[in-house]
Amino acid sequence: MFLPNFVKKAKKVSYNTYILLKIGYYNLNSKNNQDKPMMLINPRKIKKSSLKLEDKLSNTKKILNNNHYTESNRVHRSINSKLKRLIDIIGALVGLMITAIIFIPLAIWIYKDNPGPIFYSQTRCGFNGKKFTIWKFRSMTVDAERKQHLVKNHADGFIFKNPEDPRITRVGKFLRSTSLDEFPQFWNVLTGDMSLVGTRPPTPNEVSKYNDYHLLRLKVKPGLTGEWQVKGRSKCLDFNQVVAMDLDYQKKWTVWYDLYLIFKTVEVVIKREGAC
Repeated sequence: MFLPNFVKKAKKVSYNTYILLKIGYYNLNSKNNQDKPMMLINPRKIKKSSLKLEDKLSNTKKILNNNHYTESNRVHRSINSKLKRLIDIIGALVGLMITAIIFIPLAIWIYKDNPGPIFYSQTRCGFNGKKFTIWKFRSMTVDAERKQHLVKNHADGFIFKNPEDPRITRVGKFLRSTSLDEFPQFWNVLTGDMSLVGTRPPTPNEVSKYNDYHLLRLKVKPGLTGEWQVKGRSKCLDFNQVVAMDLDYQKKWTVWYDLYLIFKTVEVVIKREGAC
């Protein structure tokens, strides 16, 4: 196939990809694609910083500690731990039984205080950025999301925190201080989208702003509790500190460390340390 000289002289801009934005050509210079014809792309459709979440995750090649990742796709050891999964299932079943017991009085109390849905659902990102629906007992007014732009963010970085958020209902303050609002998430643990212990589950909007370093926190499943819950809860208002704690958890991870964090969380919740 005939190619213009300027195409042949195109500078290599990645491992095996040549891009000529002026004319809209690309060619894959690999053994499997040397004989394939050129293809046209429209340079107008190429946008800066328009990588999909999956592409951003695939470009994340930094590894914190090789001893905690398998060679297959660099998967953290906690992902394939059968014992961790067994603990998650047992914990989720116990948690759901408790949730069933407290559901009726909480549902009446939530509705009486602020009429509307009993549960609140939101899309979050889990392991490797997989999206899932997280469940909570509603602790804010029904129009909370529409009013978020009116509330000042006291946190630094890609998280939203305001200990004095006016959207939180009277009952919601109690639910948050006791962590009862998170009990429906035991269902997320049972389905495998979450774990009892892990990292804080971010929203897709937050993840879209992450750099490669931030994306490392998505290498384990999000959890009901974790380093941030034990060491900071709502007092932690610095996103970089949250990321540091999440990555520290990945380095420290063992099943026994998970159990330690679970028992430590119970202690922190009973004392209501750092609650909203």
